Amino acid sequence: MSILHRGHVFHLTGTPRVQEAAEALVEIPAGALLVDDDGVIEWCGRYVDRPQRDGAPVEVIDHRDAFLLPGFVDTHMHFPQVNSIDAYGGGQLLEWLTECIFPAEARFESEEFALGAAREFCHRLISAGTTTSLVFGSAFPAAQDALFGEYRRRGLRGVIGRGIQTVGPDAAKPLMTSESDAIKLTREEIEKWHPSDPTARDALVFAAVVPRFSLSVTTETLAALGELYDHFRGRGVYFTSHLNENNRPGDGEIAAVLESYRVATYLDTYDGRFLPGSKQGGKSLLGRRSVMAHCVHCQDSELERMAETQTSIAHCPTSQLFLGSGTLPWLRTIASGVNVAAGTDLAAGDTWFIPDVLNAAFKVHISETGENGVALHPAELLHLATVAGARALDLEDRIGNFDPGREADMVVIDPSAWEPLGNSLEWGLRSDDPLKRTHGRLFTVLMAANQVALTETWVRGRRLDA
Repeated sequence: MSILHRGHVFHLTGTPRVQEAAEALVEIPAGALLVDDDGVIEWCGRYVDRPQRDGAPVEVIDHRDAFLLPGFVDTHMHFPQVNSIDAYGGGQLLEWLTECIFPAEARFESEEFALGAAREFCHRLISAGTTTSLVFGSAFPAAQDALFGEYRRRGLRGVIGRGIQTVGPDAAKPLMTSESDAIKLTREEIEKWHPSDPTARDALVFAAVVPRFSLSVTTETLAALGELYDHFRGRGVYFTSHLNENNRPGDGEIAAVLESYRVATYLDTYDGRFLPGSKQGGKSLLGRRSVMAHCVHCQDSELERMAETQTSIAHCPTSQLFLGSGTLPWLRTIASGVNVAAGTDLAAGDTWFIPDVLNAAFKVHISETGENGVALHPAELLHLATVAGARALDLEDRIGNFDPGREADMVVIDPSAWEPLGNSLEWGLRSDDPLKRTHGRLFTVLMAANQVALTETWVRGRRLDA
């Protein structure tokens, strides 16, 4: 039976770039979505204009004055860090990994522990309204099976890949494999979990090739991963890793990569040019299903190369604040043409709730120095959380907005469930200009919402139980 959802609709119609988000913004205060039996949106508009069905039963779900938004897309998070939010490592990225994260991830060797963590991870995603996620997985196959299986059981949409490490400090040794096992285990995971036809409408869960970062692998690993990815690229397998996150002078992540590989740019290591002098050593891992996390300190040439290859950026401002990594330069990054989507980077990002990431993004970018400071438009914030994430995962024809033909991934934000939000929307001052009122209302919904206000999460027309 088709379902007609009534509520206050916000979404971005079409396939806009972030600079076009304001023009694409649609608000329908007394709106409705008609969703067919397969979970696909048939129609979106004013409730009074709803299609009339002669004899065909339609279930009506009235969400009252709640807001209906496209499901949130999180393009960067870490499954084996599910219990490591706000872990104190006494320093920035490399210290935090060594002191906190490598030991925490080693616990996932226990199948029982990993199964419990997979249940908790999916519970938190649903509770936070994250309908689609790109996930750095565990190093251990049983833990990965637990997570893939739990995604399927819960009906979540996601891209998951085992964390690949072949070198590293002593603290990372439990997570490391040989070069040959790294490729073998990754291949087996793809064959087991990635759909043979990724365009099939019943495919919700996909696999990715995921080296932790360039310091966790060797040139031999990168060459082999390039061959593996080239073999599976046509099946729609994904690639993701970290890029240009921490630029502490002398011994930070970026300096360590450039010194270790003796390359001109960090991106070269993922682009097949990982031999000294940035000479070609293998196949590129970049492309329209590749996502690089952070990209806080990119060179112009790196941004241009990512835009050229349609590689996306997972922007994680809460994580960058937590680790003191700096701020992605918004205007310069967007001007390059690269697609930028939101990511929590759980657990360096200490929130599950994508609106918290949007809140941080607004604050860090308005605080950029001089002419670089910019107040992101509310529609640009919504773009980060929805359309850009769908584009990063090459799912823009399926999710990201409420256009007919898209699958009904949706969250319900109810102001009555979080009194400060409700009061702000009802009693806060608003412009007399209708367009400015729309922008102000969306801004309040995205910036002031608490997770308790998110009352329902739907994927492909099905309500998920947390």
